[in-house]
Amino acid sequence: MPKMKSVKGAVKRFKVKKNGSVKRGTAYRSHILTKQDASTRREQNSPKVVSKADEANIKAMIN
Repeated sequence: MPKMKSVKGAVKRFKVKKNGSVKRGTAYRSHILTKQDASTRREQNSPKVVSKADEANIKAMIN
């Protein structure tokens, strides 16, 4: 039986941390940041973690 392939889009977007939680990026960070508040941009710089409900699905996609 062939091996399961990982979803390459998910591999590029998520990383599993040492404690098992999944790290993710933030939306609205690519361009036209001048329209956003400075506080919003600062908040988007901080690391984000995927919710517990989605964690299992993402780990299955990453393998």
